[in-house]
Amino acid sequence: MKPKEILVFGASGQIGRNLIRKLTKNNYKVIAVTRNIHQKGYVLKTQANPGYLELIELQALSEDKIRDLFKNCSICINLIGILYEQSKNQFKNIHSIFPTLLAKIAKEKKIDQFIHVSALGIENAVDSEYAKSKLEGEISVRNTFENSVILKPSIVYSIDDNFTTNFMTLFNRLPVMPLFYNGDTKFTPIHVSDLTEIIFRSILTEIKNETIECVGPEEISFKDILKKLLKAIDKKRLLIPVPLPIAKIEAVFLEFLPIFLQGGRKQLTTDQLKLLKYDNISSKKYKTNIDLKITESLKHFDNEIQKYSYMWKSGGEFSKEKN
Repeated sequence: MKPKEILVFGASGQIGRNLIRKLTKNNYKVIAVTRNIHQKGYVLKTQANPGYLELIELQALSEDKIRDLFKNCSICINLIGILYEQSKNQFKNIHSIFPTLLAKIAKEKKIDQFIHVSALGIENAVDSEYAKSKLEGEISVRNTFENSVILKPSIVYSIDDNFTTNFMTLFNRLPVMPLFYNGDTKFTPIHVSDLTEIIFRSILTEIKNETIECVGPEEISFKDILKKLLKAIDKKRLLIPVPLPIAKIEAVFLEFLPIFLQGGRKQLTTDQLKLLKYDNISSKKYKTNIDLKITESLKHFDNEIQKYSYMWKSGGEFSKEKN
């Protein structure tokens, strides 16, 4: 039987790179779409053996060009998402309009499956533009194409993330770290390999017309996450609760300040501050990967961050564990 061809949008991100390795290792051919093949190609080409990966450059995501990509694929996976806007209506265009377009074409082409990665904990975040656009997108996908699978992960972490690695870098440079909402917001962080396993199992078992909340094995507060990261890199820093009015001023300042610590990335936006009010845990409205038993064993946060935290320790790879 000829292996299914899988079309992946957002292939160069943390999830995409890991997913390509997983799929091609299991004999699926992947067509990876990127906006800049010269910038991303050297990374993507190393994720698969020759013959299993085809790179397509689409600088502008036009409907006609996208429709052409669906000619030979059986499955489409959308991983595209942004954490903050760089232009007006970018959230809506990327999180709502674009996945709706993909779902519409998937329906026209009668492909086997459309997997759309949304986000966990967005139903209640009515004052966040990020959350509203994500929710609008997943509802539209669900209503447009019945063979769709909506995956809603909590924070996805690994050595390639922009979450744990950012905080460990900041801990190396700052003596204090502000705690918003007292650090009480709860998360269920999921390792990227567990999320890619969920996607792979969804394809393998041909799950359709399902919404799955993708969670790790434990609920951890934001404050405890920071404490675990500090312990992993063997640092002591002050974690200071910040009153909301001051937090809002800080968010506005950081949103418009040219950021030098993380290569131009914004450290905090006013929209992200709003989002941080809401717990990032299972809503109980949908089944989780644990309920569906599509992940055999989930990786624990403490164990996984230990595998790469040495890069932020004094001494780097030559650092030693303290008894």
